[in-house]
Amino acid sequence: MEIFIVVVFVLGYLAITIEHSLKIDKLVPALLMMALAWAGVAFGLDGFTTWFDSHAHSMLEGFGLMEHEEKLHLLESTLLHHFGKTCEILIFLVGAMTIVEIIDHFNGFSTIKNFVKTKKKAVLLWIVAILGFILSAIIDNLTATIVLITILRKLIPENKDRIWYAGLIIIAANAGGAWSPIGDVTTTMLWMGNKVSTVKLIEYLIVPSLLCMVLPTLIASFLPAFKGNFEPAEEEEASGKTGALMLYLGLALIVFVPVFKTITHLPPYVGMMLSLSIVALVAEMISNRKFSMTSVEDAEDHPQDAHSAHHSPTFKALAKIEMPSILFFLGILMTVAALESLGLIFTFGQNVLGSISSDLFVLLLGAGSAVIDNVPLVAASMGMFDVANYPLDNHIWHFIAYAAGTGGSMLIIGSAAGVVAMGMEKISFFWYLKKIAWLAMIGYLAGFGFMILFHS
Repeated sequence: MEIFIVVVFVLGYLAITIEHSLKIDKLVPALLMMALAWAGVAFGLDGFTTWFDSHAHSMLEGFGLMEHEEKLHLLESTLLHHFGKTCEILIFLVGAMTIVEIIDHFNGFSTIKNFVKTKKKAVLLWIVAILGFILSAIIDNLTATIVLITILRKLIPENKDRIWYAGLIIIAANAGGAWSPIGDVTTTMLWMGNKVSTVKLIEYLIVPSLLCMVLPTLIASFLPAFKGNFEPAEEEEASGKTGALMLYLGLALIVFVPVFKTITHLPPYVGMMLSLSIVALVAEMISNRKFSMTSVEDAEDHPQDAHSAHHSPTFKALAKIEMPSILFFLGILMTVAALESLGLIFTFGQNVLGSISSDLFVLLLGAGSAVIDNVPLVAASMGMFDVANYPLDNHIWHFIAYAAGTGGSMLIIGSAAGVVAMGMEKISFFWYLKKIAWLAMIGYLAGFGFMILFHS
């Protein structure tokens, strides 16, 4: 039955990798392989001789000698444990996504456009790279990429010019997401799994992540694509004071979440729900105030305003969040949990670490994240290492956070930021491979080299 479960995972993951060819959304194979994997565990329960105790983070002794009822009870408790841990991450992501959508409802991200006061291509490159690095640490790398490309469209009308900036935004956003506990799904997983703490994560990763962003941007600023000036598009209506207020309030309250966890020691999703409730409260108050100050005739002249009056910004934001991504993460994380429960991942990790050094293993894991989605890679790696030997803030966890977060930049399909940029700007896989991948590799190796020197 172990072979069946592994085959299900491999085939399911292959379907996820070639989703564009199959024309089937990746959430479908993710959910399918989750259900089949756990069904395989249930059907083959009496035949298994090993079991990984998720609570103790070690192999369970004497599992093969247990009675069927004991094994069934253990299966139920293990499934509930993994589902609970997975839902913590998913609810956290739902909260963050909703706050971002509320900010966007008030056109808050247009405020960022006010930071661009130049017509020089090289200066604009540095502005978007720095903004990508900072924003992705707060609102995650995927959202930061969408925001910055949207702003670029208002500045640079030509797609052939924008794709160069989009390539560097991918590198900057992935680098920025690696050093923040809320900047990337994989880093959030490590943080919520008590593998890294907020302070140590920032302390150890801020410099290598900065190197990963600065070095490619510096090299790119000398390329012909970033020489000369650009002609900005015509000015559009500004976001106004309300948009700026919601932007700064939303970002501040997302940043507040790690602080809340440090003070209360409660799970991060509790702090995220607190932040979401405050942002939603302010958004509702602003919307109600606007409605009360608008006459009926005015509403008839502006149907869009009348429509907004009957639908709260919170309701609209919840309707716009990416539920397919949430369900995809559910399928992936629960499938990996099934493999972990049988001890397959832990055993594989021990065999690999017995053959090569942990540093080389993580370096290869980062390169692998450019081909394979980094979420299952990190989920698997979290089950490979013995907690007794790799406790909280052990350097291996910081290496994994950096490698999984930034390694995906080496291929455009290697990260969520790359995939969304590919779709928004119609960037060719081979164009990115030829023009941007080598810059991403230089940045990745530079940051990783610094970490090796730092820890040695």
